[in-house]
Amino acid sequence: MTEFVCDVCDRKFSNADGLASHKKDKHALEKKSKVETKLPSAYIFIGIGLVILVLVILSTPIIDFTAGKYDGFAQCITQSGAKMYGAYWCPHCTDQKKAFGSSSKYMNYVECSLPNNGGQTQVCTDAGIESYPTWEFGDGTKEQGFIPLSALAQKTGCVLPN
Repeated sequence: MTEFVCDVCDRKFSNADGLASHKKDKHALEKKSKVETKLPSAYIFIGIGLVILVLVILSTPIIDFTAGKYDGFAQCITQSGAKMYGAYWCPHCTDQKKAFGSSSKYMNYVECSLPNNGGQTQVCTDAGIESYPTWEFGDGTKEQGFIPLSALAQKTGCVLPN
């Protein structure tokens, strides 16, 4: 009698059909499971790579290569001694900042409102601020409300760009 031996596990079979069935059922699953166990490790490396990429992107400082239109103007106003007192909830204060666009970061802005609109900061109370926005200029004068940029230019002597 001829024996048929599996070349993978050395199991013996009495006929070729039994051996073929055995290899198909037993060893095809083992090969598949080996491939399946390799795939998750590939996904782990891809996932780690993506996490590292995201961390690098998030830790890279964002550099604004475009100067705002009013950067120099806002800096000049600040250097003149002018400051704007305002509140985070004040729509006219928001409008005043929007007039400067991205250059508003160069304004000397003093936040007067406490969190949850719970009153006024001591700095603003001491400065006698009664409404928002209030501009205080280098000469000690104050003006309340939204002030057009052209009027700020006249008051501070700063040049308003076209």
